[in-house]
Amino acid sequence: MLAKLREKRQETKEQKKAIRAAVKEEVKNTMKAKSARSLLDDSAKIISDRDRISPDLYKQHNVKMGLRNSNGTGVVVGLTRIGEVCGYDTDENNNKIPMEGKLYYRGYSIEDLVGNCIAENRFGFEEVTFLLMFGYLPSKSELEAFNKLLGAKRDLPQGFARDMILTAPSNSIMNKLARSVLALYCYDDNPDDTSIPNVLRQSIDLIGYFPALIAYAYQAKAAYYDNMSLHLHNPIPELSTSENILRMIRPTGEYTDIEAKTLDLSMILHAEHGGGNNSSFTTHLVSSTGTDTYSAIAAAIGSLKGPKHGGANIAVINMMDHIKEQVPNFNNRGKLDDYLIKILKKEAYDKTGLVYGMGHAIYTLSDPRAKVLKSMAKKLAESKSMEDDFLLCDYIEKRVPVLKAELTGVDKPMPANVDMYSGFVYHALDIPTTIATPLFATARLSGWCAHRLEELTDGSKLMRPAYNSVQEHLEYIPIKDRNSKIQTK
Repeated sequence: MLAKLREKRQETKEQKKAIRAAVKEEVKNTMKAKSARSLLDDSAKIISDRDRISPDLYKQHNVKMGLRNSNGTGVVVGLTRIGEVCGYDTDENNNKIPMEGKLYYRGYSIEDLVGNCIAENRFGFEEVTFLLMFGYLPSKSELEAFNKLLGAKRDLPQGFARDMILTAPSNSIMNKLARSVLALYCYDDNPDDTSIPNVLRQSIDLIGYFPALIAYAYQAKAAYYDNMSLHLHNPIPELSTSENILRMIRPTGEYTDIEAKTLDLSMILHAEHGGGNNSSFTTHLVSSTGTDTYSAIAAAIGSLKGPKHGGANIAVINMMDHIKEQVPNFNNRGKLDDYLIKILKKEAYDKTGLVYGMGHAIYTLSDPRAKVLKSMAKKLAESKSMEDDFLLCDYIEKRVPVLKAELTGVDKPMPANVDMYSGFVYHALDIPTTIATPLFATARLSGWCAHRLEELTDGSKLMRPAYNSVQEHLEYIPIKDRNSKIQTK
């Protein structure tokens, strides 16, 4: 009996010792982690101080910061036939003169392209894709043949969804989309050939694949990260791009005609916006190196993933949800105005002073995409009994410029941009915010492919801009004579 007690006491001592050792190791690891964080924080401060360049130096060296002229317009770096964005004119002193916005795809106004699809009650994204890539409007037989080519590529390569998406989901669908595009290189028998016929084939393949890529990436994320049921639907070759997207992201695979047509319209309006937008310029830049299509498109996706470029419609959705929380009865215009003023004065929401969905870098009096989408969004709102939500967007569009002028004393045009109503459309279609930017990418892919083809056809030089160094020259210091700028333990 005594021996058993001693044995038990010994076991208890060993357990306590093991616990103390584990606690000590945990404390040690915690201290190491804190030390590492402290090291990174201190290093970040040093980098921020040393890498910051004064705006005065940009003026001194006559360098256009952010490739923007002093009047806010973009620096001209190339020529294109694909898209034209007209938002202002300039006078003899290079000052902006506001004008109604116009957008042209291959010389055709976006109003005419969309208006024809609406008048004939048909889908138009595939036709616009053909126009952007080939440079002319297809005949009926040409469009039918093109749709068959796309339909043949709706299904992903054998095993791709399982091996590349479902077994390695990502919490970011844009991240998964970029990785999937890069992985498709391995499924191509001729990936590095940059001849126009081969790049055209690759472009059609990618445009066909994208609905399944974003839908399966979303379903994998929803199941793995959000503990939702996994719903996988096969794409149907005969359906349009917008129909396949709605079918594959929804659990039941059901959608209405007006839902699919409104999404189709939104995709047309996002398909192209000139060669100077960041992701299209990225496509030109990377394509000029002679790299493969998958690398170029993955780079464009990375550009669009940035919130300054591709996250605007998400910002609108989140802001609208916030406003409705703060002003539940937004028919009380006085309270709504008061809260909008707080947002403009940086006292509410994210305190940036921005009303998302309002204003644009190029368009001054109006964004033609917003005008076109607004009419279809109104019909969608009526079909879903969401008139109040639509009227909120309409009220903000009309009221914010007035409130801004009252606050600043400057009466400056401030039009609603396309994100105001694309944000509403996505909300009305029950499209999760995590899919908003991937949908943008699916639409803009048509423009990226067109710009890549243009660069490979017309661009003969590697793009290589210059940076002026403003770092003074220094004498080398032997390591024994250097002083630490970061405290280490």
